[in-house]
Amino acid sequence: MTAPILEIRDLCVSYGKVEALHHINLKVEAGKIVTVIGPNGAGKTTLLSAIMGLLPSKGEIEFQGEVQRDIEVEHLVAMGMTLVPEKRALFGEMSVEDNLLLGAFQRYRHGARDQAQTMAQVFATFPRLKERRSQLAGTLSGGERQMLAVGRALMAKPKLLMLDEPSLGLAPLIVREIFHIIADLKQTGVAILLVEQNARAALQIADTGYVLETGSVALEGDSRQLADDPRVVETYLGLGGIRY
Repeated sequence: MTAPILEIRDLCVSYGKVEALHHINLKVEAGKIVTVIGPNGAGKTTLLSAIMGLLPSKGEIEFQGEVQRDIEVEHLVAMGMTLVPEKRALFGEMSVEDNLLLGAFQRYRHGARDQAQTMAQVFATFPRLKERRSQLAGTLSGGERQMLAVGRALMAKPKLLMLDEPSLGLAPLIVREIFHIIADLKQTGVAILLVEQNARAALQIADTGYVLETGSVALEGDSRQLADDPRVVETYLGLGGIRY
């Protein structure tokens, strides 16, 4: 059995004297989609921020077999970890193409010169971005901005892609499209850690799921089993017979 690409052991995060995450254990295997679902304030975004080194934490974060002692964002990005934040953090006054090129900056600094080929792959995944390659990012629709945020992350050729609430603020039809794209990305071999409030959509495309409540893992397991778990159905899915 191959080692997980990411393994979190006994992770704790505090804001001052208040502990926001309590002894989290989680693993992501290569080529798999793992989702973390839970209500607002459960600690989902805090978890991603700690993994990425944006927040101090206690416990162990092991990425690609290497325990991260003094976590530096730049080092993790160079190793193949990328985060698409909840607010997408695009440069609205720059074109779609220039936003994408920024995603490849770290690899360019390390000598990679395959940006055109990588961009062609991103455009194949997101044909709408190709149509709007010269358009300013700030003029895109919400769904297109989410596609651009994911496309920019893919320009870094990540081994692990972390997505924070990709469905936030999007119309149901666009959410469906975004989740189909995320499911298809798994075929490229990239591992995906998906943090999402839309539990129904997330569990449908994930291999494994974790339910985070008030900073602790309340449930974990195969996503199909979680989707049928009465506790998950009652709290997050509403009527169990309806499928997204």
